[in-house]
Amino acid sequence: MNQSRLLVVAALFAAAASAQVAKKANEGYQTAEDRQRVARSLGDPEREQRQKPRELLASIGIEPGATIADVGTGVGFMIPYFLERIGPQGELYAEDIQQDFLNQVEEHKKAEGWTNVQTILGGQTDPKLPKGKIDLAFILDAYHHFEYPDVTLGKIAESLAPHGRLVVVDFYRSREHPTMSKERLEGHIRKDRDGFASEIEGAGFRLIRQFDHLPYQYVLIFQKK
Repeated sequence: MNQSRLLVVAALFAAAASAQVAKKANEGYQTAEDRQRVARSLGDPEREQRQKPRELLASIGIEPGATIADVGTGVGFMIPYFLERIGPQGELYAEDIQQDFLNQVEEHKKAEGWTNVQTILGGQTDPKLPKGKIDLAFILDAYHHFEYPDVTLGKIAESLAPHGRLVVVDFYRSREHPTMSKERLEGHIRKDRDGFASEIEGAGFRLIRQFDHLPYQYVLIFQKK
C-alpha cells in the first residue's frame, strides 16, 4: 500500500474513532417540532432580562467596525446587541447548523434592514466561516452542543484574524440553574468550566481571561496559541 493510500486509511480510522460527544445535549433538536419549541425559548422576549446581553458584550469588549461570528446563533438573539456595538462598518456572520433557525434570522434581517449580517449554514464539524477574517468568534450556550469539538475548534481557529479572539459563554454544570434541574443539567452539559477550558486549550487556544457573567453562567476568552 503506497503512502497516499495509507494516509487516507489513517484519516478514515481517525474519523471513525472520533465519537460524538454531545448526543444527549442534542436530543431535543432532532425534529422540526423539537426545533420550533427550542426557537420559542431562544426568542423569548424575557430572555433579554435574564441574559443581560448588553452587559455581557460590554464586559467582553468589542470595537466599532469589528467582524463578528455568532457561532450557533439560533434565531439570532444576540444579533441586535452586536450591531449596536460594531455599527454599520462592522460585519456579522450568523452561523448555525439548523436551516429553520437561520430562516428566522433571515426574516428578522429583512424586517430590520440589517445590511451587514450574513447567515451561514454550517455543519457538525465545520462552521464554514471565512478564513482569517473574524475578530471575535462568539459561542453563547452552544459549545456544549458541539459533537466534534476538536475538529470544529480547528476550523474556528482558521477563521480568526491574527488578533482574533474566541469567546465561549456557557452554563456551569455544578451550579444551580433557574430553569434546569440538577439531573438535566448534568445530563445536558458534559463538562464544567475548567474541563471545557482545558479542552479548548488542547485544541490550540490560550485562555487569556475568565469571569462569571451570571451566577450560573461563565465566560472564557481565548486567543490562538
